[in-house]
Amino acid sequence: QVRLVESGGGLAQPGGSLRLSCAASGSIVRFNDMGWYRQAPGKQRELVASITTGGSTNYADSVKGRFTISKDNAKNTVYLQMNNLKPEDTAVYYCSANIRRLGALFTSDYWGQGTQVTVSS
Repeated sequence: QVRLVESGGGLAQPGGSLRLSCAASGSIVRFNDMGWYRQAPGKQRELVASITTGGSTNYADSVKGRFTISKDNAKNTVYLQMNNLKPEDTAVYYCSANIRRLGALFTSDYWGQGTQVTVSS
């Protein structure tokens, strides 16, 4: 089995920072792309940031210049550093990874359980 576990969410004031972590565990043969998504109440889930195996990154326009995605291959962990937070960043944040697990012929997308981020004064 493969599990993704997020941590680091919570309450932040506008202009503040939070760092999310997503650790993958299980019988993992290979990681492909990894990403962070978010879903605010009444809205569809949207891509926030993604990172490829080669380290190329992509960001939603709404977070460019404020959020940074990174990964630690040795720890099977992806991070999302969120700076200059705004109330509109309030959402449940999910990490996702395209992974080939041991014994599988193909890769699959795995999701974490989500972590709440609330930005409010």
